Amino acid sequence: MPVSFWMRRLEPLPPPRPPLDGDRDADVCIVGAGYTGLWTAYELKRAQPDLDVVVLESRFAGFGASGRNGGWVLGDLAGSRERWARGPAGRAGVTALLHAVQAAVDEVGAAVDREGIACDFVKDGSLQVAQSELELERVRGIVEEERRWGRDTELLDGPDATKRVAVDGVLGAAFTAHCARVQPAKLVRGLADAVQRAGATIHESTRVTSIAPGAAHTAAGVVRARHVVRATEGYSARLDGHRRVLLPMNSAMIVTEPLDAGVWEQVGWAGAETLSDARHRFVYLQRTADGRVAIGGRGVPYRFGSGTAREGPVPARTIDELRTRLAELFPVLRDAPIDDAWHGILGVPRNWSPSVGLDPTTGIAWAGGYVGEGVAAANLAGRTLRDLLLGRDTELTRLPWVGPAARRWEPEPLRFAGVQAVYALYAAADRRERGTGRPSLTGRLGHAIAGH
Repeated sequence: MPVSFWMRRLEPLPPPRPPLDGDRDADVCIVGAGYTGLWTAYELKRAQPDLDVVVLESRFAGFGASGRNGGWVLGDLAGSRERWARGPAGRAGVTALLHAVQAAVDEVGAAVDREGIACDFVKDGSLQVAQSELELERVRGIVEEERRWGRDTELLDGPDATKRVAVDGVLGAAFTAHCARVQPAKLVRGLADAVQRAGATIHESTRVTSIAPGAAHTAAGVVRARHVVRATEGYSARLDGHRRVLLPMNSAMIVTEPLDAGVWEQVGWAGAETLSDARHRFVYLQRTADGRVAIGGRGVPYRFGSGTAREGPVPARTIDELRTRLAELFPVLRDAPIDDAWHGILGVPRNWSPSVGLDPTTGIAWAGGYVGEGVAAANLAGRTLRDLLLGRDTELTRLPWVGPAARRWEPEPLRFAGVQAVYALYAAADRRERGTGRPSLTGRLGHAIAGH
């Protein structure tokens, strides 16, 4: 079965967990064994051990984005802070939300230590680097925006940025300490084991076709529960009636073979900081624990009709684009052998803002729409769902991302045309800005069409 490089490093995988075999009852049924579903199950069982929690997974725990991502446990959220601030919680609520997701980085680290999950967790922060004056201006704006919201993001000049990672021609960088590097498949598989040790049941190879008040339906049977949690992120489109709830966006990654000490000395990346650039079509990187560079970015961003099949080979053009960008960041890696390439999908809501919620009239709960920033956010979402499902009124349940989900995406072909247009505009903006050194209006137009 095609999986990511991260998951292949765990082979041979343990035997699959047994699928659902007939109808059964539970207190809580969670659909999806990725980070969101597993953190929710884990926190529920820690808070109330006698709760009967069942997790249903179409393939195996971590098959989707949780086992395919860039391995950034980043204390940040996608979404419009100004939009959240217009709600009842105001700016104070947004500040509380941002502090909560920052704290989630350490929450993940504490759980990793508590459960003995060997997942290469190292909290060395994250850099967003600028290689041109225009990118530096953009990075300065990002730092100023972060500080307006009470975030302790630093602006590094070129020499200080180079001391951390010697990106070619770096002029400066934004640095946040609130990020950890992790091997994502090790984290999700270790979390699944912890969920089982806590007494929850995980059924793999059990695809849920529809959810309804009090029930999750599969071909093998129905799980009836007071609460049903949708934790399917980019795969939500496969549920009946959910095709337009979250848009499944594609992201691809490649990873080099292990680099020798001499190459690493030239790369100048001694720590475990994660790394991104300041382009419209940005890339994201990590130095792996075994001495490789993994780099990812958007390839073919979207398939018509919200298709979710991302198990085939990565297009050669996407691999070439990522190789080229890697060489632009680190010229010494221009000819570095590429060991693997893979891709996966992430969930994007219409307003590009994640949400957590529970409908008390139906008992259906949800969390997701992280737009690629879900490794830490899923932990916060799981703890928030725990409190919602247990009927607790807490600081977490009062955060401004708790509430109604975004409106649905447009029907096809408008959905497909819109996504293609946005990414074409971003690509054009990057080309124009590299040529002229001035901000491109096409990038702003892309943001306006996207609605974020």
